[in-house]
Amino acid sequence: MNTTTRRALKTTLKATLVAGLVAGASSAFAQSSVQLYGQVDEWVGAQKFPDGKSAAEVSGGGMSTSYWGMKGEEDLGGGYKALFTLEGFFLAQNGQYGRFTGDTMFSRNAYVGIESPYGTVTAGRLTTPLFVSTILFNPFVDSYEFSPMVWHTYLGLGTFPTYTTDTGVVGDSGWNNAVQYSTPNFGGLSGNVMYALGNTAGDNGAKKWSAQFLYFHGPFAATGVYQYVNFNNNPGDLTSLAQSVGLLNMKSQSVAQLGLSYDLKFVKFYGQYMYTYNDQTTGSWHVNTAQGGVTVPAGPGTIMASYAYSRDGSGLDQTRQTAALGYDYPLSKRTDVYAAYMYDKFTSQSSGDTYGVGIRTKF
Repeated sequence: MNTTTRRALKTTLKATLVAGLVAGASSAFAQSSVQLYGQVDEWVGAQKFPDGKSAAEVSGGGMSTSYWGMKGEEDLGGGYKALFTLEGFFLAQNGQYGRFTGDTMFSRNAYVGIESPYGTVTAGRLTTPLFVSTILFNPFVDSYEFSPMVWHTYLGLGTFPTYTTDTGVVGDSGWNNAVQYSTPNFGGLSGNVMYALGNTAGDNGAKKWSAQFLYFHGPFAATGVYQYVNFNNNPGDLTSLAQSVGLLNMKSQSVAQLGLSYDLKFVKFYGQYMYTYNDQTTGSWHVNTAQGGVTVPAGPGTIMASYAYSRDGSGLDQTRQTAALGYDYPLSKRTDVYAAYMYDKFTSQSSGDTYGVGIRTKF
């Protein structure tokens, strides 16, 4: 081996060693983490749907639906992070995954994304902006048993065990095949834009989209959200949904919702207004929904009260009134017990009610 060759070989080895050290340093700076978390909520009581009979039950999700999740992130440097979230609901009373028979494994959230100084982009199954606004501005938050606003929004369109109604919103709390952009926080103001596809050949016009703003400043908070859909689970299925409640073929639905809250410490006020427009092949119908509520500190716990009112224009000609009262008592930072009652009434139907006590723990 001549001198020139030896020098070239030494130079190559040095370059390889430096590259390896740089790569090692980069790996050291690229911090990553994975977290396991969730909550379990069980309650005991009785429930009677409007026009139905009362049934005693041990059930899940009194104040919040039980779920578990994993999330992680990796620091990519320069203010960028890769992230993922997988979250699934379950029924603790029988060990079944999902919220109901046929629900998917990760129906709460399942997405991957990139966070940057300019905002966050995520793709997969995503919680909708409308659901976020709905639960943040009513005293009972995301309770599918005791929150009047959740009932009017997500249990208000379709045929249920004992009643039929046209006053609610199409779709689930999460959308499949969705992409979302979330802005950075600008002094308490942030926004989200989401778009979801039908993912069916020949049905490229099937879409869902939503835009939202959220504002938090001191004791005051506000939100505004708009949502448009022209399919529910599969392209063309709005027709069968509308016909199931005795209406004509449905083409699309548009929803606008505003929410406000103000915290005076000794009482916190909540208010929401939602306008729902349902477009059919012939004609249309709309629904006006309003909710008002308060939370009041009482001892170590909190009193919650809420009232929601919905009225459709044409459609099934329905008025719905729902009121709830509850008390939540924290046993620790992660565990609370609660008692609640909800009254539910449709025009020309016997009233329904739900009452019970429960416990919720987070991990």
